[in-house]
Amino acid sequence: MTETAEETSTNVLQDSMSGLALAAAAANVVMQLARLPVGHGVANSKVDSGRLDKHPVKRTRTTLTYLAVALLGTDDERKKLRQEVNRAHRQVHAKEPVAYNAFDPELQLWVAACLYQGVEIIHRTLYGEPSAEEIEAMYRAGARLGTTLQVKEEMWPEDRAAFEEYWQDGLSKIEMDDLTRGYLRDLTELRFAHTPVRQLLAPTNRFLTIGFLPQRFRDELGYPWTPRDQRRFDRLTRVLARTNGVLPRPAREFPFNLYLRDFRRRVKSGRPIV
Repeated sequence: MTETAEETSTNVLQDSMSGLALAAAAANVVMQLARLPVGHGVANSKVDSGRLDKHPVKRTRTTLTYLAVALLGTDDERKKLRQEVNRAHRQVHAKEPVAYNAFDPELQLWVAACLYQGVEIIHRTLYGEPSAEEIEAMYRAGARLGTTLQVKEEMWPEDRAAFEEYWQDGLSKIEMDDLTRGYLRDLTELRFAHTPVRQLLAPTNRFLTIGFLPQRFRDELGYPWTPRDQRRFDRLTRVLARTNGVLPRPAREFPFNLYLRDFRRRVKSGRPIV
């Protein structure tokens, strides 16, 4: 039986929401913050409760919940999440030294575009090149990553080809200064973590982060990447793909399935979401 477009969209998104996508999470943060206003807005944020370097567990929960609800939740759930994100974003703004406002729809579009790129990158890593139907389904659903923020539907590039033009233009606008480069290198090296955790996990986090980044971001961040590094990275991602292929779906979707259920419980009980 032929799948409907909606069924294809749901299935391809569930496939992309694999827990192994967390291997590319830090790289996606680097991509988002590579636009100078976004980088400064986060690095200089006075809202400590939302800072990844100060509250990594809470920030990770918020981000993964956002992805799960934006891509797999209902329209009502996305509306509720948008209201809560807006409440938190009202506190994130600055005029000096770089102007930033978390409600800026152009900057939110960039953040959403980075998140969408992450969906495609993970799908290709775990399942190979998607079909034309899968790309269409992913891209159509990807607009929710922006509209669950402040991005109007008409701002989302009309098709995948238009998105590619937007993305290439965006690459020409990425910029890091000493503040944002230092902040992102600290995240890459896990310098905010306790010493035992940092010593155990930092080498792997650094390698995965650099490996999942397009070269333009590596250059801006100041990390070298050799053909030998690429071969090691390719071997590692093949292992990730094989591992993903043998996991039962509930295990494969963890922790996104957990955070989606947690979001629904929080809404029902009136507990904070963000």
